[in-house]
Amino acid sequence: MRNCIRLALVFGLAFSAFAENGRTIQVDVTYSGSGKVDATHKIYVALWDSADMSSGPPVGTKALDSKSGSVTFNDVQKAPAYVSVAFDPTGNWAADSPPPSGSSLGMYSAHPPKPDPIEVAPGKTAKVKVTFDDTNKVP
Repeated sequence: MRNCIRLALVFGLAFSAFAENGRTIQVDVTYSGSGKVDATHKIYVALWDSADMSSGPPVGTKALDSKSGSVTFNDVQKAPAYVSVAFDPTGNWAADSPPPSGSSLGMYSAHPPKPDPIEVAPGKTAKVKVTFDDTNKVP
């Protein structure tokens, strides 16, 4: 019985430390383009640990199946972080490769194409908004 109590205490302390040290980023997305967003034609939100979004895969990806909504990235390991979004007009993209031709693109930025950093302290949540349309597309 004592071992069970000790084990529960260890897990409780570990979870508490995780909750205090983990960073959370909530991204509110609005797409005002002409594409129909649904369960097949999704908006993908990518989280990056570098402003160079072509340097490798994102550290996380979440999908939306409506023109506006929110996604949350928990346990973000590195700050600053960066966010990009892409609408899949083909309905065939699984977001494990670059977006297909014709995809509408956006990012968290006041001055695209340079992404703005998202600063978030350990144990805190940062909330950002990304609005995009069909202005920027993959050729």
